[in-house]
Amino acid sequence: MSKDFDVVSNYKSLLLNSPELSMPVAAIQSLVELIKHSNATTMSEFMLSINVASQMLKSSVRNSISLSAGCDLFLRFVTRNSQDVAEFEAWKATLIVRGQSFVEKADACRYKIAELGKAAENHKRFKVFVTESSQTHGGIRSAKVLRAAGIPTTIILDAAVGYVIDKVDMVLVGAEGVVENGGLINQIGSYQMAIVAKAANKPFYAVAESYKFVRLFPLNQYDLPTYNADTLSFQELNVDYDSKTNESGSVSSSAAPSSALSQTALHMKTSEDQASQGSNPLVDYTPPNYITLLFTDLGVLTPSGVSDELIKLYL
Repeated sequence: MSKDFDVVSNYKSLLLNSPELSMPVAAIQSLVELIKHSNATTMSEFMLSINVASQMLKSSVRNSISLSAGCDLFLRFVTRNSQDVAEFEAWKATLIVRGQSFVEKADACRYKIAELGKAAENHKRFKVFVTESSQTHGGIRSAKVLRAAGIPTTIILDAAVGYVIDKVDMVLVGAEGVVENGGLINQIGSYQMAIVAKAANKPFYAVAESYKFVRLFPLNQYDLPTYNADTLSFQELNVDYDSKTNESGSVSSSAAPSSALSQTALHMKTSEDQASQGSNPLVDYTPPNYITLLFTDLGVLTPSGVSDELIKLYL
């Protein structure tokens, strides 16, 4: 590996400069860039540098599910192409060209399955409820995109899924990763949405690019790579209520809980807030029996179809 090239910095720079770029594609693109800067002179040295860089990328983020899928897919791509080696330097140059083509194809995957905007352009009438996704505010950003496309969109609280489920025809979620049994790893709250959808007899669909198919077989929430001993060990927070000025001009520091909640803001101390954020899980696992179908760039798959695609790729 070149000492002048920092694969993690390159990865973060790609995401910073292109917010729409997905984590797996950014990881693959960084590994392709690493090949361009590689000083390796033998195949074993070259493969070692790719593996080390892959591990560095995976350890650089707290939630590495989708990033791991991209790194593993690229490693498989390099391994398969290593069988064509005749002259090492010429092979590296060919691999760079093939790798760039690989990046372009991977980046195009999401556009093959993004049909909501086209449906709106074709004057299909529908309305979308989007959960706010309070941990990342991703739902609020998604709502802006949908509204810009002319799609009527309502933002709801994450806890309001059960309240609106009778008004919807289906539930549609994205994916951080799709595991070997067709189960889904996605942002926290997806599992409870699936449970509510099943209880209400509503179809639950997932949208995922094939490069997010990951070689994991979790049995429950605590088999995920993101789980650690501190997850769910929430610290008790000290909550301060804003002081309220009464009609006489004096400051009242006490109020009934109901009036305090309705008339004043809750403020968590920064250090305690960060501690709670760190102990909150980022993703959860939805078992395949809750998933109706998966919409992918490979076509519409049943959960059991995912294992077939992984077998084709890795065997």
